[in-house]
Amino acid sequence: MATPTLAEVMAELVELEDPKTREVNARNGDDHGVHLGELRALAKRLKTQHDLARQLWATGGASARLLAILICRAFERDELDVMLREARTPKVHDWLLNYVVKKSPHSEELRLAWFADSDPVVASAGWALTTERVTRKPESLDLPGLLDGIEAEMKDAPDRLQWAMNHCLAQIGIEHAEHRDRAIDIGERLEVLKDYPTSPGCTSPFAPVWIGEMVRRTR
Repeated sequence: MATPTLAEVMAELVELEDPKTREVNARNGDDHGVHLGELRALAKRLKTQHDLARQLWATGGASARLLAILICRAFERDELDVMLREARTPKVHDWLLNYVVKKSPHSEELRLAWFADSDPVVASAGWALTTERVTRKPESLDLPGLLDGIEAEMKDAPDRLQWAMNHCLAQIGIEHAEHRDRAIDIGERLEVLKDYPTSPGCTSPFAPVWIGEMVRRTR
């Protein structure tokens, strides 16, 4: 079977476009109308095609970029930095971070660079990578220092950065008993996401509740 061209894949994405899916995604700040299940099925059929992934990313379309993430191989450090700064919609940002950056040998270098970035969306990626380390590889992390930063900055942080900092706060409380009381206290005083609407059966993202529920499950 011949390798599909960029034009052929883009035409298929147009055919998969669904107005209702786009409407639902738009509520979350995303600008694509292809059902993710169909996108994954297309990626499974295409398999890994890094050159095609690069071309898809370059189109700038959200569906094309999501597909690119699913069929790519590794990118270089500077490429990932540029891509992260281009990935402005939540789903593209999250997929790039979770499916590509976290698996990259450059993830720690990027974590340090993004963590202190002046762009709050980029900084949120640094905090997300830090949360990953809080959970999986906390050695050498300054957990009290992270809590200091969260305490000082989370309340007034832009939405996406605030969400990432709150996740880090919760994970510190969940994973590290010696810092749990302070993490809960910070959450209770700042009240970030305290009133966030939560569906029945789901855990609130309000850090004190989130920490308490996850700790309870491990006992």
